[in-house]
Amino acid sequence: MYFDIVKAIYLGGYKIKVFFKDRKNGVVDFENYPQRKGVFEKFRDLEFFKQFYIDKDFDVLAWPGGIDISPEKLYEMATKCKDN
Repeated sequence: MYFDIVKAIYLGGYKIKVFFKDRKNGVVDFENYPQRKGVFEKFRDLEFFKQFYIDKDFDVLAWPGGIDISPEKLYEMATKCKDN
């Protein structure tokens, strides 16, 4: 799909620049994620957060332990538009 992630670059802090299959890209700031409950509590450890990768089976941004964020949500956050 057009919001599949093809590349991701760590920018510092909780920011990651993501590149999508439709050639759009943008910066996603995960600054508020460490305050969330559940699996995202692991993001409080910045070194853990930096271990992100692209899960090639599903083209999503993922972290160890089966943590991922839907590409639709990332697309919305990165492009600041809900209806692209």
